[in-house]
Amino acid sequence: MIKNYFMKPISRSLTVILLISLMMSSCDKPKVLEVEVFETAKSGSKLQKVTDFPTVETTAKVVLLPEEKFQKITGFGGAFTESSAYLLNQLGADNRAKVIEAYFGETGARYSLTRTHMNSCDFSLGNYSYAPVAEDMDLSQFSVQEDKDDLIPMIKDAMKVSKDGFLILASPWTAPPWMKDNQDWKGGKLLPKYYDTWALFFSKYLEAYKAEGIDIWGFTVENEPLGNNNNWESMHFSPEEQNDFVKNHLVPKLRADGHSVKILGYDQNRGDELKHWVDVMFDDSVAAEFYDGTAVHWYASTYDYFPESLQYAHNKAPEKHLIQSEACIDAMVPRWNDDAWYWSKEAKDWGWDWAPDDQKYLHPKYVPVYRYARDIIGCLNNWVDGWIDWNMVLDRQGGPNWAKNWCTAPVIVDPENDEVYLTPLYYTMAHFSRYIRPDAVRIGFVNNDGEIMVTAAQNPDGSFVVVVFNPTDTAKGIELSLGEENTTFAIQANALQTIVIPNRNRI
Repeated sequence: MIKNYFMKPISRSLTVILLISLMMSSCDKPKVLEVEVFETAKSGSKLQKVTDFPTVETTAKVVLLPEEKFQKITGFGGAFTESSAYLLNQLGADNRAKVIEAYFGETGARYSLTRTHMNSCDFSLGNYSYAPVAEDMDLSQFSVQEDKDDLIPMIKDAMKVSKDGFLILASPWTAPPWMKDNQDWKGGKLLPKYYDTWALFFSKYLEAYKAEGIDIWGFTVENEPLGNNNNWESMHFSPEEQNDFVKNHLVPKLRADGHSVKILGYDQNRGDELKHWVDVMFDDSVAAEFYDGTAVHWYASTYDYFPESLQYAHNKAPEKHLIQSEACIDAMVPRWNDDAWYWSKEAKDWGWDWAPDDQKYLHPKYVPVYRYARDIIGCLNNWVDGWIDWNMVLDRQGGPNWAKNWCTAPVIVDPENDEVYLTPLYYTMAHFSRYIRPDAVRIGFVNNDGEIMVTAAQNPDGSFVVVVFNPTDTAKGIELSLGEENTTFAIQANALQTIVIPNRNRI
């Protein structure tokens, strides 16, 4: 009995020592970071969840820095055009629903930021205006009837399947010819005597779409105010003329009519022209108050996303939006059911043939998937808060387009045979739109591999999203760290990955 009495305290002491030793040992072990990995690759995967990874020779280290916070994300998406909407109406009911779900449904890309055109554009079936009657100064004949056959039904169908909803940015390509100095759909300028009437046009548009149950989130003042060489609908503004219209006509009219809507200036290519426009827009203290941000396009280059000019535009107006409002594989007829082409260095843009000699280097042949992935990541890492693709749907010709300006879209359809082709570009877009949600905040990171591109954000629900782009022909290991937690996996050659880190009370 005495022996047992003395052994109990000894046993307890040993137990405590063992527990402390085990705890110390476990503290030395790195905590495993729980992640889900989704991949699209040249080898064939399409936004597939992956758990088996290739053998690699080198490993990139990516460290997330959630304490470094940058811009709040507005969203990702594409454009509602008359061409896209018309094509959807030519499909059978099942395939129409398939495309709408693919873009807006919970099983699809979950687009959150979209664009549409006011009046016609080149991706319309022909030229039209909501105000066709000349000298109708009070726009008594204004009507969006043209949009009711195709465009408005497409938007409404998208609204029905979108759980979280989406924002719509509307852009005019041109005022009706009767308001312009050249009396033409293409080129020319808005006559000053019609500035008030054109401002009223924007207000009427908001009211007409509101009557259809559609809210417009924002406007760009003019699509491509520098013009497009008179190839299709356009209207020229200088930045000074745009300021005059915005501060003395457009915004006062919208406010007087009780409208609250975002106003984005410029809406053309990045580079030196962007820098000049934001100087004029935001150096005018009165006009600067009326702008909610700047819109840009990517057509100045197939490779260079002009980080310096994006940084410049952000620094000029750091609290305002910087949104990429249009992008597409232009000047190309789409490839049908040919995934390999979208991963090959064969695509060309307008500049391959038409750019001045001193700008040819900006327009090499490129890989379509690479162009999208590289540009979106590059934009996000340089303060862009929204990224909008152009047409959501085109046909096998790259239209319909009344100006024969054929382009490629992420979804190509064959109405005659009632067939749908989701190209690799669709999955590339979904890597961002599906997982980086509105009001996410881009966060800092360290990436020690100069060959891969990375961006990262924290969603409003506290989850983290990391997108990794590997354009090389070699698979790479990824060692991902967040605080004291880390994990190691790999990305295939020629691939795009989205890594989701579920929220575990890290907000």
